[in-house]
Amino acid sequence: MIYNSVSKNTLLFLLLVVFSCGSSIKEKERRNKEQEPEDVSESALPKKIKTGADNYDAYLPLLKNKRIGIVTNQTGIVKSPGETGGIKNEKGEYVGEYEGAAYNKSIVDFLLEKNVNLLKIFAPEHGFRGTADAGEHVVDGKDTKTGLPIISLYGNNKKPKPEQLAEIDIMVFDLQDVGARFYTYISSLHYVMEACAENNIQLMILDRPNPNGGIVDGPVLEKEFTSFVGMHPIPVLHGMTIGEYGQMINGEKWLKNGVQCKLTVIPCLNYNREMSYSLPVKPSPNLPNDQAINLYASLCFFEGTNVSLGRGTEKQFQIYGSPSLPKSSFSFTPKPNFGSKEPPLKDQLCYGEDLSGIAKVKRLELKWLIKAYQTTNDKSKFFIDFFTKLSGTKKLQQQIVAGTSEQEIRNSWEKGIEDFKKMRANYLIY
Repeated sequence: MIYNSVSKNTLLFLLLVVFSCGSSIKEKERRNKEQEPEDVSESALPKKIKTGADNYDAYLPLLKNKRIGIVTNQTGIVKSPGETGGIKNEKGEYVGEYEGAAYNKSIVDFLLEKNVNLLKIFAPEHGFRGTADAGEHVVDGKDTKTGLPIISLYGNNKKPKPEQLAEIDIMVFDLQDVGARFYTYISSLHYVMEACAENNIQLMILDRPNPNGGIVDGPVLEKEFTSFVGMHPIPVLHGMTIGEYGQMINGEKWLKNGVQCKLTVIPCLNYNREMSYSLPVKPSPNLPNDQAINLYASLCFFEGTNVSLGRGTEKQFQIYGSPSLPKSSFSFTPKPNFGSKEPPLKDQLCYGEDLSGIAKVKRLELKWLIKAYQTTNDKSKFFIDFFTKLSGTKKLQQQIVAGTSEQEIRNSWEKGIEDFKKMRANYLIY
């Protein structure tokens, strides 16, 4: 009896030891996994956005044995192929995909390397290299690197002439838009599409993400206020890529006499409009960073007033101020600089606000414009004629002068925005 009892106790003890050791080993394995995460398969990694220009397998075959013209500038760039792999954060979690090569090649240089028969470069506002001031006359010339002729599409020659399109089979369009009605690259697109349609030339848009792609907001342009800073009945922020926008121009027959061009859009890959997208190159001289691009539509209204939005400083479209506004702790003095040889209010001390550090806006903001009008020391000189062109309607200025609340102003846009969204839905790719 004693022997049996001891044997049972010994057996129970041994079982407890084995169980305890097994649990300890499993706990160690669990901790090791937390500290050193297992490799994740390539298919499980978030995919890197590819622009239309980077999606070259889709368009290079279409350009073979064709005579090509291209509308582009410094934003038309291609990412050279490089090594890829997973990016981990400090917790060991996979958060993205990197590519070993940076954006470093002009689409023009890339096409020539691929033996594409490129005949001419057409340059929009700011020129082929993107160095001209806003509104500055850009002359025709020759690209010093490639020897290709450059034809300006700004100033008196916004629409390519038939003789300028002679011998071209396909026109390629590769510009980075920022999603605002008064950013003139979409106006250049309109005239290029029209010229292509009239001269039976195919147009190929290499699409690019819209950094403000999730925002549709603002008053819809009224037809009588059509200009180069607003050519179509759309809100200030349209929430479309330039490829989608081209499809809408075609589909709504907005070109002269209702003509339509032969349009091909080379889409971005791994992109949706809710994604954040940081531009690798400044789209124009006075949009130096993501903050300026995000605030552009909201602050651009100051172009139609006596208030500076920072041209002639290093914080363009991130600050505003004027000698006519109340003295404050923030001030600046515009001076000639790159992209603004003669800035508004040059050499004048301006008081206002610094918005360079605020959170990203998710709509068209009017509060700064309204505040500036309400606090200026001379309301009669606040607005200039250009304001109506920018807003695309007389109503916005009238509302601000009348003291209409921001919410009431926004309410007055609702029907126009909803009607636009219904139309827009027909042309969305992403």
